[in-house]
Amino acid sequence: MKIPRRAFIGSSLVALADGSLAAANSKSGSQKKSGKGVQREADPSAKPPLVISTWPFGKPANDRTLEVFRSGKSGLDAVEQGVRLAEADLSNPSVGLGGIPAAHGVVQLDACIMSGPGHKAGSVAAVEGFKHPVSIARRVMEETRHVMLVGEGAQRFARERKFEEGPAVTPGQKAAWENWKKAQEAEKAKAPNHDTIALLMLSPSGDIFGACSTSGWGYKIPGRVGDSPIIGGGLYVDNAVGGAGATGIGENVMRYCGSFLVVEFMRQGMSPTEACLATLHRIASMDPKGYDLSINFIALDKRGRFGAAGTGQGFQYSVACDDFSKVLQSPGVTQKPVGPLGGNRL
Repeated sequence: MKIPRRAFIGSSLVALADGSLAAANSKSGSQKKSGKGVQREADPSAKPPLVISTWPFGKPANDRTLEVFRSGKSGLDAVEQGVRLAEADLSNPSVGLGGIPAAHGVVQLDACIMSGPGHKAGSVAAVEGFKHPVSIARRVMEETRHVMLVGEGAQRFARERKFEEGPAVTPGQKAAWENWKKAQEAEKAKAPNHDTIALLMLSPSGDIFGACSTSGWGYKIPGRVGDSPIIGGGLYVDNAVGGAGATGIGENVMRYCGSFLVVEFMRQGMSPTEACLATLHRIASMDPKGYDLSINFIALDKRGRFGAAGTGQGFQYSVACDDFSKVLQSPGVTQKPVGPLGGNRL
């Protein structure tokens, strides 16, 4: 049974939440020409440290990231702690042990982390009973020769390093799962909504860091892994260019290496929003579902520009720097564009 993500809200305009964000940087209202001579509104930019993340629940994670960074910790410490804040929120059904369980009634968590300097990455998937998979992913990156550990192997690795454990499922989610099972016996249950946190940071030194964490597709087949822990799928960082993260139906992202593709479009000179849009158009041009994909991207580049885009009406994402912390609305796409953003390059 397929479980759709959150119903997207807001307009489909490429817009800032209000005029005050545009005032945060005088370049935010400027225009530039694309490679084909079509005038487009430039993406807003901000002086780093700059943090961008998916969904409104990313806002407190952004604020935590900046708080940790300002305290003197590294960019990698900062993004890890920002995502840990989201993982610790048991009221969030999308991230951490408060998430919707798999079909066997246990929450299985996925996470990854990337460091632009050194192009390092760590990842874990299908982890049960541990509170902070993003921290386990970091330890994989720093202490092993591997990039990804999964299932029992990841849990054994975490237990040996005494990571904090927690309940396999919260009482509230267990009750919801029991109701779901009863409904399954009669007919297919109505699918619950679900999201992911992907978080990116640009430091004042120009280094880029990112992390991503999710409890995955609600009531998924045990062992299912989506895009979130896949380097280049749910998250990708290139210290010479920028970073991108994804949220939505992971299968539709990972088949096309979505976050990697966003970064590659930025490498070609696109702004973050243009790169997100171009990636969506590229995927839609190849996928039998067209634009009915439930895919959303966030991105930032080395210049401090940031942006996002999603299928349908777009989605809400969060941005923070020293001057502001806001929830914004991304543009949405529902059809092939007339112009240069069809994603025909690469």
